[in-house]
Amino acid sequence: MRVLLCALLFSSMTAFAAEPAFAPVVPGRAIQWPRDSGAHPPYRTEWWYATGWLETPDHQPMGFQITFFRSNTGKKASGSAFDPSQLIIAHAALSDPAYGRLVHDQNIARQGFGLAYSKEGNTDVKLDAWRMTRAPDGRYSVDADAAGFALHLTFTPTQPPMMQGDQGFSRKGPLPEQASYYYSEPQLKVTGSVVRPTESGKATASVAVTGRAWLDHEWSSTLLSSDAAGWDWIGANLDDGAALMAFKVRARDGHAVWAHAALREPDGRTTQFGPGDVDFTPERQWRSPRTNTVYPVAMNVRVGGMRWRLSPLMDDQELDSRDSTGALYWEGAVTLSGDKPGRGYLELTGYAKTLEVEKR
Repeated sequence: MRVLLCALLFSSMTAFAAEPAFAPVVPGRAIQWPRDSGAHPPYRTEWWYATGWLETPDHQPMGFQITFFRSNTGKKASGSAFDPSQLIIAHAALSDPAYGRLVHDQNIARQGFGLAYSKEGNTDVKLDAWRMTRAPDGRYSVDADAAGFALHLTFTPTQPPMMQGDQGFSRKGPLPEQASYYYSEPQLKVTGSVVRPTESGKATASVAVTGRAWLDHEWSSTLLSSDAAGWDWIGANLDDGAALMAFKVRARDGHAVWAHAALREPDGRTTQFGPGDVDFTPERQWRSPRTNTVYPVAMNVRVGGMRWRLSPLMDDQELDSRDSTGALYWEGAVTLSGDKPGRGYLELTGYAKTLEVEKR
């Protein structure tokens, strides 16, 4: 769902310009693997989004996320080393209970000069010293030296990609054109190191970590329904090897504009669930001491006949990206208890301010 944050930023940047033409998302186009792991410049917006749970040698848990966005500005490429047609944005965050709250950093730049880019054909996206690459054997390398912390991680696939929706065509609203191309790589084995934050702000020595990650890749040219206020989304690696993705796009009165879920069993069998089979119900709220925003950080999720309770690793996992995508939201590590226990990441948007989505 983070793809829409970038789309909303682009929308505000071009509000008074003629609407450029972007490649459409249409059903029947199956995702081509691994070619589609690379960038798709003709589409309006795209993201590579990795989240996961980490553990230190002394068994201290942490959560992390790193996201690279690509946004087509609608301007023509100049043919020079500076490319005004593409904007690259990056977010990184670390949820460390020893520190007490989430720390995050963000960056934004026009594509060009080998400093910011997203390449076609295979995952290779870079913004200054932050980079995510995919090797021929499927392993990902992630490096981000951020303000007050750092991530140096390797993701090793243990399962094939999980195509969301109909072969990767993922509906996001009641209209067929409100859709994206979307796949996930769940149950990624993580190794590497992190530099953890300190109250003094000084860098600490890196610590080795292991864990499990979830990677989403999505690209689209459309926004949400005009009556959408925000969304709740969960991607979770379940303890038995299964994978769960579920989201609910909320209207201003809280009812579901659209909802969807997919559950892939350890043996690869995948079940898709439509709007009537998916629900997110708040159980406990937390108020941010910085923005006064109230988020439902503990949730009950129903997917078909299955139920889970989502509990945060820590309450304070608010991410302020108003300097890049313009969004303020909660995004954090959660545990899942219920029919199939596991660990995942929960994203809550539209609670600080209702999304302003253009009518289409």
